Amino acid sequence: MPPRFVAAGVSDKNPDAKRAARDRLVQEREQHKAGERRRRQLIVAGAVVGVLALAAVIGVIAANAGGGDGAKSSATKGPVVAPTGADEKDKLAIPVGAADAPSTLTVWEDFRCPACAAFENGFRSTIHELENSGQIRVQYHLATLIDDKTRGSGSLHAANAAGCAQDQGKFAAYHDVLYTNQPDEMDDAYADNAKLLDLAKKVPGLDTPAFRSCVENGTHNSWVVKSNEAFQAGNFNGTPTVQLNGEAIFPSKGSEQITPANLKKWVAAANKGKPAGKASPAS
Repeated sequence: MPPRFVAAGVSDKNPDAKRAARDRLVQEREQHKAGERRRRQLIVAGAVVGVLALAAVIGVIAANAGGGDGAKSSATKGPVVAPTGADEKDKLAIPVGAADAPSTLTVWEDFRCPACAAFENGFRSTIHELENSGQIRVQYHLATLIDDKTRGSGSLHAANAAGCAQDQGKFAAYHDVLYTNQPDEMDDAYADNAKLLDLAKKVPGLDTPAFRSCVENGTHNSWVVKSNEAFQAGNFNGTPTVQLNGEAIFPSKGSEQITPANLKKWVAAANKGKPAGKASPAS
């Protein structure tokens, strides 16, 4: 029978010392696990920052690229029909979150923009957490930068479909689906309404005759064009443009890089002493 292991300096006949040695081993293991968790969190945070730094450069390039006429086709000549519940100036923003939240996160996005996907996919859970706890109200503004650069129409069609989803009370869920399934920037897959309708099946209750008709008829196309014109008039550097209570925070706020932890910190500082919001977005 092999000899039992006994920690150095611990007598087999001293149960208190043996117990203390075991406790030290357990404590060391827990400290090692905690260190590994912190290391993984830093790696993830660093990866998000790296992706967003690259994405910000891509967004600036897109903003300054030569413009085509993708969003200004004959399909956008109809009346401006804002999605249900749209607000802010000229009803160009789609709100998500409590109407009386103490802070507002303003996001200008393009559904074909890879920088926007990097932001959304990296910050989705944090933004939803802040929305659901009444800390922020998010105002989404839709642009067609990539269409303008590539002479495509996927940005326009996806934004119209997102407006149609807003009519059905499903904007937030469909918005997330569009970003998690975003095609390559040069693949104008979202120009195909069939693709947008197929993705709607991933959102419970969205694939309805009303939604299909809205998408196929381009009901909100002219509204999307007006939203994109507002983006161009704003002289922003690119998409995404992200502001907290009017202050730019992407890719950084002052000397601090945007991260999920920093976003929470900035919102907490802005909301200090203010009650969380409770009202529904449409109230």
